[in-house]
Amino acid sequence: MTDIDRKLEAIFTIADEPQSPTHLAAALQEPVAAVKDAIDRLRVDYDGEGDGPERGFELREVGGGWRLYVRELYDDVVADFVSTVTPSKLSHAALETLAVIAYKQPITRSQVAAIRAVNVDSVVRTLMARGLVEEAFTDSDTGAIHYRTTDQLLTLLGINDITELPLISPLLPDSPEDDQ
Repeated sequence: MTDIDRKLEAIFTIADEPQSPTHLAAALQEPVAAVKDAIDRLRVDYDGEGDGPERGFELREVGGGWRLYVRELYDDVVADFVSTVTPSKLSHAALETLAVIAYKQPITRSQVAAIRAVNVDSVVRTLMARGLVEEAFTDSDTGAIHYRTTDQLLTLLGINDITELPLISPLLPDSPEDDQ
């Protein structure tokens, strides 16, 4: 593998659109012919046509450029991974609801709804489906389900315990009672 090969490989790992040989040559300040040769070497290597194994990805020419793609054989595995392990970003409403639960836990849906002044049923279901909140217990008197955050949320936030969340009070304006 040449230095151009390694540079192209680095670019391909972060490129989310096909890259033309001309554009790549300009970025690397290399002749177009040298870039085309390097692309061919990488393609052959990834396809297992040389000494190495066939990779789980391939370098494919589409739309006038080159880009890394998942090899078709592994489409199902990657689709399952993307849909279950790397969920899409949370909405603003979900983040607000998650913050209320994190700071006030254990808390009921109606208490969260009172704080946010909106219905939070579907948002709480989404947070549960993502594994970020769970049922803590059911109140024996009222039947209300109380929610808490999960260990998965702690892991995603990079903390060991919910007490490590930053304090909210420094972020809030001083109340009028503080001036008296």
